[in-house]
Amino acid sequence: MVEPIIDLHSDEHFMGEALRQARRAFAAEEVPVGAVIVRAGRIIARACNQVELLKDATAHAEMLAITQAEEAVGDWRLTDATLYVTKEPCPMCAGAIVHARLARVVFGASDPKAGAAGSALNLLQFPSLNHQCEITAGVREPECRELLRAFFSLQRRRSKPVSGDAAAQN
Repeated sequence: MVEPIIDLHSDEHFMGEALRQARRAFAAEEVPVGAVIVRAGRIIARACNQVELLKDATAHAEMLAITQAEEAVGDWRLTDATLYVTKEPCPMCAGAIVHARLARVVFGASDPKAGAAGSALNLLQFPSLNHQCEITAGVREPECRELLRAFFSLQRRRSKPVSGDAAAQN
């Protein structure tokens, strides 16, 4: 039997690395979004959401990864890099992606309410902006979506009010 070849440069592989970051966020009680930035087949940045940890509304995985990648290459222009992120970028992150001039964005789970890479709106390919990104959607989408679903389900269970009888027993 011939063993399958594992392509370490595939979208699925790099999304797996982003999922690893998302699991770190989940463990830290952050919204489980992870991101990696790849240039010339190598990961140059890894990040997960840290909004609660840093008490910073801009500490999304994409924003943190962009900053790391810019430091790694010594330039704010990331024209030859690809961002892999487990959830479709929000408008803030999409704006940063365009400004950093990332060549490509690959995401897992779409966000119909606030996604800015084609679901609610498409800032990554907005015609009047100075840069447009190639978009690949739905890579490892079931895994990405399930991680988000599990996180928000847990959050809802934690925030349910305790009934009067249960509170009296505590």
